[in-house]
Amino acid sequence: MKAPAPLLRALDTADPAIRFFLFYGPDEATSRALAARLGSALGADAERIDLSSAALRADPARLADEAAAISLFGGRRWIRIDPATDEATDAVAALLEAPAAGNPVAAVAGALRKDARLVKLAGASRAAMAQASYLPEGRDADAVAVEIGRALGVQLRPDMAARVARSVGNDRALITRELEKYALFLDAAPERPKPLEADAFEALGASAEEGDLSRLVGAVFGGRVAQADAELARLGGEGVEGIPVLRALLRRGLQLAEWRAQVAEGNAVDVVIERAGRQIFWKEKDATADQLRRWRPDALATAIGRLADAERQLKAGGTAGPVLVAQEVLAIARFAGRG
Repeated sequence: MKAPAPLLRALDTADPAIRFFLFYGPDEATSRALAARLGSALGADAERIDLSSAALRADPARLADEAAAISLFGGRRWIRIDPATDEATDAVAALLEAPAAGNPVAAVAGALRKDARLVKLAGASRAAMAQASYLPEGRDADAVAVEIGRALGVQLRPDMAARVARSVGNDRALITRELEKYALFLDAAPERPKPLEADAFEALGASAEEGDLSRLVGAVFGGRVAQADAELARLGGEGVEGIPVLRALLRRGLQLAEWRAQVAEGNAVDVVIERAGRQIFWKEKDATADQLRRWRPDALATAIGRLADAERQLKAGGTAGPVLVAQEVLAIARFAGRG
């Protein structure tokens, strides 16, 4: 969903009348891009204050205090809450009720329901703006892939753009990561563009990992802890671990979040699955229905956030690698088992 012009103007001008921006929905990459747009409007030298929802729950007055504070170095500053949950609601309410707040706040949340406390609070205040971002579909997703590829020097024909987008569930962040991988393999750059052909896609694409990982993904989101543990051991013995495992789970989590949001809007599970069409292999429809009944939107948002955070920790280094992945994966499976 394209952001409306009034929201983009408010971000690009850092409109002082808007104290709080809420970006939510399954497409967290777009939500984070919108939050970053606010930071860009304030300038490269602007100070960013990162706060967690848990910290704001413990100290609801802190957000309003930070918003009213003057930078130590006299420059501009802004506050980011990522991920934002309903734990931050009291702090946001205090911010919106405060007599003054010079520093804007951008909150990035996952797939919140329309009746979530944060969404209702932002929608009821003239000093706040909210935007829901959904994963692009069909030709929109293909166009996103072409646009990202062009910036990286990877040329995509329409058929290849569609294959790349579908292989990662149309998620913008994962499309970017896939195309970065292809750009490195092809030695492509904006000044020396290279076409992506089917052989490179089939050798390196995310879909090449799905066959080995599908049983693990199904076990984790289906709450089968023992099977998930066994699959982790099998994959580790074959050298498949770390980021490929997290990405396969993240893709599935994002798909479930998109479909679960439709269920939350009043659609029957069976109807949502039929609408998904070829996105769900016919043999997996019953398992997918079970997963949609197990998972609430807020729980999926938490699981997606944990998987993304685990990937960031792995990329940063200094972590226990496979141990960290196993802990997160089995924690998600145990939660699904209680569902």
